Amino acid sequence: MDRKKRILVVDDEPDLCEILKFNLQAAGYEVSVAHSAREALAQDLGQTDLLLLDVMMPGMSGFALAQQLKGQPETAGLPIIFLTARDTERDTLHGFSIGADDYISKPFSVKEVQARVKAVLHRTGNHEASQADVISYEGLTIHLGRKCVEVDGEEVGFTRTEFELLNLLLSHRGEVFSRQQLIENIWPHDVVVTGRTVDVNITRMRKKIGRYARCIATRIGYGYYFDV
Repeated sequence: MDRKKRILVVDDEPDLCEILKFNLQAAGYEVSVAHSAREALAQDLGQTDLLLLDVMMPGMSGFALAQQLKGQPETAGLPIIFLTARDTERDTLHGFSIGADDYISKPFSVKEVQARVKAVLHRTGNHEASQADVISYEGLTIHLGRKCVEVDGEEVGFTRTEFELLNLLLSHRGEVFSRQQLIENIWPHDVVVTGRTVDVNITRMRKKIGRYARCIATRIGYGYYFDV
């Protein structure tokens, strides 16, 4: 029998937390609550399937907590629904830019929350499956869903081509890819690309990943590979 989905409600209003807990449990979920970001971080978030997160809380805001969680490989794929009275377009866009899966404005009906929770869980699957969206080696991390790369906790700007090159090599560490194989896997088929273009993109990528540049190795006469 499949386990119940685990939801963590984070809001500084105890009454609202209890209302959400009661109704979500009635809908078949396992629910816990936290009244601050600090309390939330003390929970076992690795076993949580969805976070219902208030934005305006004393101390660390919901936005700040979400950014911290999205920056850690073990919680980067945790689905987040923001609950907030701040419903301006700017706030909404900021929430989605952090990586929110949905955004519910207060006041709301319990039925609306139940429907949004069900939709997000259906769309994202369980948290264990979402962790497949993260590929890492030591402090070098690729977030496939967010299409970003972090080097020792700092996000680094990558072009699409650089991102796809690193993804391919890191996903197949130790496997040597010729320039032609990289062209066939990364570039559109209707674009003319030379081996020199591959070399230039590899050089740029090496510069961006700092101390991990040594991992993008060359097998002379054959091609490139990720060396661990």
